[in-house]
Parts: sequence; structure tokens; C-alpha cells
Amino acid sequence: MNEFTPYLNFPNNCRDVMNFYAKCFDAKVEFMTFADAKQADSKDTADLIMHSALSKNGKVVLMASDCPPGMPLTVGNNVSISVGCESSKEVDQLFAALGVNGTPAMPPAKVFWGDYFAMVIDSYGIQWLLSAGA
Repeated sequence: MNEFTPYLNFPNNCRDVMNFYAKCFDAKVEFMTFADAKQADSKDTADLIMHSALSKNGKVVLMASDCPPGMPLTVGNNVSISVGCESSKEVDQLFAALGVNGTPAMPPAKVFWGDYFAMVIDSYGIQWLLSAGA
């Protein structure tokens, strides 16, 4: 295996979340609704996101969807997304952008293993690990 792509599920706010991430990462996002896929079983599911993909430099980096009604979802600390940043400046920028209405878990700082590192929980409950090598 060469790559892993995180796939997130959300409780009917996938479009908002992925648009937020596209803005934070200056990336492109594409959406397919349940209606687009002809999988909507009611008006309640028609506009929900069946699949979305966030791309940066032509490469998919994150995928997500809404959970359809009847499929329970618990957002928790079982998912973290680690981002290898190119500089401490990028760590600082992403920490600020992702932290809007979120919770700083660990402010950016040089850490014992030598990297510049930060952790932030965004306003959608997803924990981000931001790291730039020494």
C-alpha cells in the first residue's frame, strides 16, 4: 500500500464541513448527493452528501459523506488526521484556520521529538495533528 485516505462521516453537515476544510487548505471539493446518485429514498435524504472528495494539487486527500437516516453516528476522539506540514508557518496557519470556533488541544510548539507540532479540535469535532519536521 502506498497511501491512506481518511474517510469521515458526518451527521447531515458534510457539505459545511468539507467547504470549511477546502477553505482552510486552499483545496477543491466535489460533492455527490444521494439524489445525484439516485439513492435518495425521501426528500430528507435527497440533499445529503453521499460522497465528497477534497483535492489538493490534483490528488484526493480527504473523503467524507453524510450518514443517511437510520445509520447512527457518534463523533468522537477515535479519528485524528495527521497533516505533514512544510513549515512551522504552515502549522501556525492551519492551527488558526482549523481552530475557528474549535478547541486548541496543544498550541504550536517545538516538541521533544524535534518537530514543530500542534493539535486542534475543529468546530466539527475532528482532531487535527499538525507537524513540521525539524
